Amino acid sequence: MGHGILIVEDEAILAKTVARYLRKHGFDVRTASDGHAGIEDVKSYQPDAVLLDFNLPGGMNGLEVLKRIQAIDSSIKIVMITGQGNTRLAVDAMKAGAYDYLSKPLALSELKLLLERAIGQQRTEGQLSYFHGRDASRSDIDRIVGESHAMLDLKQRIARIIDAGRRLSDGPLPAVLISGETGTGKELVARALHYGGPRAKQAFVELNAAAMPQQLVESELFGHEKGAFTDARERKLGLVEAANGGTLFLDEVGELDLAIQAKLLKLLEDRKVRRLGSLRDTRTDIQIVTATNRSLQEMVHDGGFREDLLFRLNTLTIHIPPLRDRLEDVPLLAGHFLEQMTRKYAKPDLHLAENTLGALTTYHWPGNIRELRNRIEQAVLLCEGSEIGVACLNLPTTTPHSNATHRPGADHAAGAPSTLPDVEKEMIEQTLKAVGGNVSKAARQLGITRDRLRYRLKKYGLTDQP
Repeated sequence: MGHGILIVEDEAILAKTVARYLRKHGFDVRTASDGHAGIEDVKSYQPDAVLLDFNLPGGMNGLEVLKRIQAIDSSIKIVMITGQGNTRLAVDAMKAGAYDYLSKPLALSELKLLLERAIGQQRTEGQLSYFHGRDASRSDIDRIVGESHAMLDLKQRIARIIDAGRRLSDGPLPAVLISGETGTGKELVARALHYGGPRAKQAFVELNAAAMPQQLVESELFGHEKGAFTDARERKLGLVEAANGGTLFLDEVGELDLAIQAKLLKLLEDRKVRRLGSLRDTRTDIQIVTATNRSLQEMVHDGGFREDLLFRLNTLTIHIPPLRDRLEDVPLLAGHFLEQMTRKYAKPDLHLAENTLGALTTYHWPGNIRELRNRIEQAVLLCEGSEIGVACLNLPTTTPHSNATHRPGADHAAGAPSTLPDVEKEMIEQTLKAVGGNVSKAARQLGITRDRLRYRLKKYGLTDQP
């Protein structure tokens, strides 16, 4: 059965003609000859769209019926039929919430296209509403799993920031900066701030600055006009404008080039955005939340991050502790992920062995919560029987030096790098040597921009010669 169309029209011949045409093109159609009957049909038939005449018998005109239908179900698209040349009525119908209007005599092919477009928009709105509702339900503070002192403090801080946002009489809060290692759940905290706050019904727009080439980030963020550069064949709305009224979340903000940092600073100061190639600024109302797994203060010292931008970004700060600093939360997290995965893969009888929990709480988790989740998912997929043993987790026998907590007196292998900067420096040296000192090739192999590699070469006192 096709999409449901209700025709509310007192001219029987016209209603019959339209119904026959729409049925021929796959629609399921019902007709009603007055407003009262139409309203009852809306309740029982639940149509996708209503074709509604203005002049109806029974003491209720089309505008009154339109308002009644919207009170029953505001998602139903209503196309008003007006007398030829009745522009005032058409304007009133649109103001009252009609999707569109058509003048008599009707062009059936035009009516069909209009109904298809209206139903398509209804479906899109329904999907957006579903996904927005799903994201909101998954983004509450209570969804942040953990009962350690560190996590309770974290939740209290998030709640205080949310409460401050609700108390504002106008405009957004200052920018919020979330710091923490990779895999600690920075995006989850950003979503909790948005969906728990006063902008929950507006857009939550995110961009990971490390996930795309830097030359594309500026256009993605700020948009561009047609002809702004070689491939700009049409105007593009940037994410800043798309987030208007809501929240813009910039993940890995430390990866932004200095030129983009300058534009971000101007956005924070003026609350205006200018598309590439445009001569006009557009005012925006957005809450800005940023996240980083790096020390922005160290980057400022090394010349890789603007100090004035850092002052703007860290007015409100949230630090997420690494999982190794709250190992008491591991059993709770493991149980949470196990419940998710057993439901996902239809293995409801699986449980963790006692020695498995012991292994989970003594491991240092360099990949943090993301690694724990992946280990549990792998175990659920590959484990045979009803009990997940330690072997199913496939935990490394040693913890990588870069994230493990250093113990005084601990010995490292002779000549092995012991810190994350040492590891990074050695990797850059080896890559440059492998490509004969070609910086562009080295940058491609390392997955970073040429400018970013130049910055690191300067930072570590390296040259680009093999």
